[in-house]
Amino acid sequence: MQQRSGSTLKGVVTVSLMTINVIAWCLVLFAVAIIKFVLPIPAIRRSLSRAMTALAEGWIGTNNAIFRLMGSLPLEPRGLEGLSIREWYLVVSNHRSWVDILVLQAVFNRRIPFLKFFLKQQLIWVPFLGIAWWALDFPFMRRYSSAHLAKHPEDRGKDLEATRSACEKFRLIPTSVMNFVEGTRFTPAKHAAAQSPYRNLLPPRAGGASFVLSAMGGMLHSMLDVTIAYTTGTPTFWDLCCGRVGTVRVDVQRRAIDDWLAAGDYMNDPAFRERFQAWLGGVWAEKDSRLGRMLA
Repeated sequence: MQQRSGSTLKGVVTVSLMTINVIAWCLVLFAVAIIKFVLPIPAIRRSLSRAMTALAEGWIGTNNAIFRLMGSLPLEPRGLEGLSIREWYLVVSNHRSWVDILVLQAVFNRRIPFLKFFLKQQLIWVPFLGIAWWALDFPFMRRYSSAHLAKHPEDRGKDLEATRSACEKFRLIPTSVMNFVEGTRFTPAKHAAAQSPYRNLLPPRAGGASFVLSAMGGMLHSMLDVTIAYTTGTPTFWDLCCGRVGTVRVDVQRRAIDDWLAAGDYMNDPAFRERFQAWLGGVWAEKDSRLGRMLA
């Protein structure tokens, strides 16, 4: 394993540059978002959505330039051949650190459509970010708890239908949807508590992945199976800013998404649920072996 180096001064400079960067781009983004809000004409809103996506890509591109200037994020990607900004992707990845998001943005920016995440409906009220997510057409999902469905069985399935409706705009705009299938960041404690059958990964949460595929209604035809390996151990955001992140190896495997994966009812069909879990378990077993080799 490589040794960490870096400096606090580099961290302060990096954070300062990133702060200026986000403020500058967000001011422009919010101005366009206001126009989108007051002019609810579909054709105009689609054009404004594309403009805001370009602004978000510019923000990420400037972040990447900062990382290169400061030598903060040395990347070693492979498997990027043949990717296109005109296709629809489901992007799944192992999850070790919040740095993962910056790694994924750095690797995929302007190589595939802008990465988007499924968000809980309540997050639209987060100050500033909620507006930005809405403006960038992030899909907000409404999920009902088991307790709620027990009292109101008539609401069963409404969450999926509402999310599908929110994703309809993606049929005309190429989209990349990001999903951390483990559901949380990997730690040795979580690994032990989950009794994970994998050496380097937490068990995948098949229900969440199935929900994403069902909500997108077959729009996603390729899955980018991303494996991230940190050669200096799991970094924090501050480690990144200080230049204490060694080479980050990123492997991308492109997989076809068969029609059956988006057509079943994970919650109510035991046979489909078992088949889906077996498929995702196989993907995760391959990823576990791959990550072990990348860390060796």
